[in-house]
Amino acid sequence: MKFQGSDQYVATQDLMLAVNAAVTLQRPLLVKGEPGTGKTMLAEEVATALGMPLMQWHIKSTTKAQQGLYEYDAVSRLRDSQLSGVGDAEKVRDIRNYIVQGVLWQAFSADRQVVLLIDEIDKADIEFPNDLLRELDRMEFYVYETRELVKAVHRPIVFITSNNEKELPDAFLRRCFFHYIKFPDADTMQRIVDVHFPGLKKQLLAAALKTFYDVRNLPGLKKKPSTSELLDWLKLLVAEDIPLEALQSKDDKVAVPPLVGALLKNEQDVTLFEKLVFMQRHNR
Repeated sequence: MKFQGSDQYVATQDLMLAVNAAVTLQRPLLVKGEPGTGKTMLAEEVATALGMPLMQWHIKSTTKAQQGLYEYDAVSRLRDSQLSGVGDAEKVRDIRNYIVQGVLWQAFSADRQVVLLIDEIDKADIEFPNDLLRELDRMEFYVYETRELVKAVHRPIVFITSNNEKELPDAFLRRCFFHYIKFPDADTMQRIVDVHFPGLKKQLLAAALKTFYDVRNLPGLKKKPSTSELLDWLKLLVAEDIPLEALQSKDDKVAVPPLVGALLKNEQDVTLFEKLVFMQRHNR
């Protein structure tokens, strides 16, 4: 099985090579890149293309590694022991009834190979990746409450995404195959847009892409617009039937585009862009 891209996801040659290399090596694929460049969608499209179920574990700042394996619900067991009748005593006695399987356990015990997405691992604390080293390396873990060893029936294809909010431990990086999704160049971006807006007029698309890259390349932006923001902006341009003239300036200078709030997401960047437009208009 090799990933060759899909009709809904434009994958570059080096990205397809990275996916297939990780599958061959049986190592997690650690994908980094700017927010909005399709890291999460990659796992979804690989699962679809290879005909595998997708299991997702979205990481938060409060997420602990143990939650991905299992959790022992001691509170429910105590409550049931206090409230249950004689007939329910058997349930309370069996601790397995209070073991809640995490996403990793579900992926390990699946009756077929699955794609496992661990999304935005850099949101968790620094110990989180270290706590998963053994489990992701050996594809097994021990359940102390029931004294059983859970081993993966089929080794899942693991995708791990990071927005680079914090550095990951070297020991964790050593166990992964790494790929950085570069921001798409104009040609690749046009292919991406064609997938989502196949009927978009070429002149409008060319003007929109020029404006988008003008905005993105402005030095000093706190948050550069990403691929997902470009797609949102194009969707609005089509929905509002914005004319081509609104995206073009007569003297080929940068102008504030319509619906710029889809591209720039904080007041500092909007102010910076407006200053640039003002300075160009006055030839300063």
